[in-house]
Amino acid sequence: MTTTVTPGFAEAERAHAARLFWQAFSAKLGKVMGPEDKALRFFEAALDPRFALVARDDDGRLLGLAGFKTEEGGLTDAGLRDLAQVYGWFGSLWRGLVLSVLERKLQPGVFQMDGIFVDTAARGQGVGTALLDAVCAEAEARGMREVQLDVIDTNPRARALYERVGFKVIGEEETGPLRLIFGFRKATRMSRPVSR
Repeated sequence: MTTTVTPGFAEAERAHAARLFWQAFSAKLGKVMGPEDKALRFFEAALDPRFALVARDDDGRLLGLAGFKTEEGGLTDAGLRDLAQVYGWFGSLWRGLVLSVLERKLQPGVFQMDGIFVDTAARGQGVGTALLDAVCAEAEARGMREVQLDVIDTNPRARALYERVGFKVIGEEETGPLRLIFGFRKATRMSRPVSR
C-alpha cells in the first residue's frame, strides 16, 4: 500500500474524519464531549480541513489525519457558539471551560500539532510516520524551526511512534483533579526540529 499525504479533506469526507477523530480521542474527551452522537455531530461541523494533512491509500480512501494550529485557526478551533449549537448554552459554557485547560498557546517559530489519528484498520502500516513527516515538511515550508505536540500517559504507542521519528521530551504537565474527567494523569510535551 502506498500512502499519499495531501492538504485538507473534502466535504464528503467530513463524517468519516469526525468518526476517526472520535475513535482516537473518545477515551480522553468522552466525559466532556459525550454522548457519542453529539460528539460526532459537533466534530463533523467543527473540524476545519484548512488545518489538516490527510493520508490516503491508493484508492483515495482516508486513512488518517494530522491537524495543526496557526494564527489563522486550527483543526479543532471551534468556539462557544459552535459548542452551543450541539450542547446548548449551559453545556457549551462548562465544556468550553474544561476544554480550555487543553489549549496550547502558539509560540514564535513553533508549529503546533492539533491532533493526529489513524484508522485502526491502517495502524502499523506507516501511516502515522507519513503524516508526521508531512507535518514537519509543512512546518519547514512555513519557516518554522520545530514541531511540538502533546501525548498523554495512557497512549504509550503514540509516544513510541513520536520518539521513533525524532521527537524528544521537553516538558510534562500533571492534570491533577482533572484526571477524573480526562482519564489521564500526565501530558508529555514533545518537540522535533523541522530539519534533522
